[in-house]
Amino acid sequence: MGVFTWIATAIVVYHVVMVGNLAAMAGFFMPDQMHGAISLASALTVIFFLVPADGSGHGVAREADTGSGRRATWFDYALIACTWISLGYVVVFYQAVIDYSMFGFLDTQGLVLALLICLPLIEAVRRTTGVTLPILVGVLVLATVFQNVLPGILYGRGYETDRLLYAAYVGESGIFGLPLRVAASIIIIFVLFGALMEQSGAGRWFLRLALAATGRSHGGPAKASVVASALFGSISGSPSANVATIGVFTIPLMKQIGYRPAFAGGVEAVASTGGQILPPVMGAIAFVMAEWIRVPYATIAIAAAVPAALYFIIVFASVHLQARRSGMHPMTSEDLPRLGEAFREGWYYLIPIAALIYFLLIEAYPPGMAGVLTLPFVIGASFLSRDHADWLLPGKLMAACGRTVRGWITIAAITGFVGIMIGAIELSGIGVKISTFILDLSGGNLIVTLILVGLASFVMGMGLDSIPVYVTLATLMAPALTQLDVSPMAAHLYVIYWGLASFFTPPLCIAVFVSIAISGSKLWETGWEAVRLGVAAFIVPLAFVLDEGLLLHGSPGKIAWAIATACVGACFLACGLQGFAFGPLQPWRRIAVGVGGLLLIGPGLAPPLIGTALAAVALVPLGKRKASVV
Repeated sequence: MGVFTWIATAIVVYHVVMVGNLAAMAGFFMPDQMHGAISLASALTVIFFLVPADGSGHGVAREADTGSGRRATWFDYALIACTWISLGYVVVFYQAVIDYSMFGFLDTQGLVLALLICLPLIEAVRRTTGVTLPILVGVLVLATVFQNVLPGILYGRGYETDRLLYAAYVGESGIFGLPLRVAASIIIIFVLFGALMEQSGAGRWFLRLALAATGRSHGGPAKASVVASALFGSISGSPSANVATIGVFTIPLMKQIGYRPAFAGGVEAVASTGGQILPPVMGAIAFVMAEWIRVPYATIAIAAAVPAALYFIIVFASVHLQARRSGMHPMTSEDLPRLGEAFREGWYYLIPIAALIYFLLIEAYPPGMAGVLTLPFVIGASFLSRDHADWLLPGKLMAACGRTVRGWITIAAITGFVGIMIGAIELSGIGVKISTFILDLSGGNLIVTLILVGLASFVMGMGLDSIPVYVTLATLMAPALTQLDVSPMAAHLYVIYWGLASFFTPPLCIAVFVSIAISGSKLWETGWEAVRLGVAAFIVPLAFVLDEGLLLHGSPGKIAWAIATACVGACFLACGLQGFAFGPLQPWRRIAVGVGGLLLIGPGLAPPLIGTALAAVALVPLGKRKASVV
């Protein structure tokens, strides 16, 4: 067991103690800013020890697993020293930091301390994510400094670097603002929850249960991939990590029964991405969103349920229709576990999930506390397994801590880093100006604004992970929608869907990159299949903005009508996308069914009725012909 594992365990234990209020119970209280400083210092230190300066090939995972460790360079030690000096000052001289925030400016010492943390943050994010996010933040920071020479709508007074450093170091929305607070008090606990579930064998059970439930139908392994990836993806918090975890089992199975490698890779990429929008956990995005728009977590989880269901209905129906179109036969019973037997093998994995839902939705505990209270249920449930290898004994607990820290340090660095961006945007007002520009460009038309915001969200989401995607888009894009009286809930969910679509849409489709390494397919071929399968990421958000009945807002009749027509429309849309219903569809029938499905998902009364008529014209004669043949 390597040194990293012990360090990771100490980091995790510290966060569990602090988030679970165990320290407060013992009479030790720590301000959020101080806790954030300790949390960020630990993350940056691990990054500089484990990830090489060239950012090459998943250094964190490789070094942590082997325990050998890379040899840190003088540059790494210099960055660690800068981190400890700046963040250590926040911890040791917390009152002085408070004084800075009260005075409204930084003296020479304060400016040096601010620079000492900004530079390591930039380098840590570059090492772990590449140059996309540093460039984006750099552009916004430079726009703040040189705003007085920018043209048109971007023009402003401009701010000196000392004012910018003040906003970053001690400002309410700076490095220690909301994103880092969520990372240090919520996300790490749910990453730990997912790691413990994985170490206890929950991922294998989800897949086995999904295979038992769907394997006897056409395209069973693909359906199992959708179900298992959705369930575990919601917990894991990373589409690419979920593809790597579940895809190694599901993609070969899909290829084995006849799915093309590109289709198999696309299914896994889209299903794993969808886990980020699936309640109850939603890959931790829901917790950030709850803090951002200041609504209870339960409100977000309930509102997000129907859109997530529509997303997966389209994916599920698509893999079924593709299997029928290709003439694939169901897997034989000999190759599959029985459903009851599979359920009995791992029913206890539902205990911690039920406990989490209970603490979050019924007891309404804060998310971090709910996560901490759920951890004993994960550990206890593992001992109900007949396979002792799944028991969460100390060795496996420490391995889960190592996996937790490997998955969390990048999030911690990013959330601290985007605080610099948020501070700069609040100073310059660029976020409001970008929203105003979009509204001017669209002429205030809601549909045009939705399309422009969606496209901008998609582009800005390229190459980023799910949490920074949301934070960036919530800052820059969502205000354009709320200014048109779109509810904050709908606006924020809208940009989440479009931003996450970049995970499976070329060119920078991170989840597809992982899936093609397993499937052996080509990037663009797999990416195109993923776009067809994941088209719901573009269509469903348009639907729930135009008809918030899909977010369970409105009268019971309106909600029931919106859900019923949208579910039927999702199935018709899948038929159009796959070119198959009762049989292969001629081009005009395919178009009619697809358009009919889109209209059924649309708002009001007239569009669904017209959509039903279109789909009926295309499908009813085909269904009668099939019935007569039978």
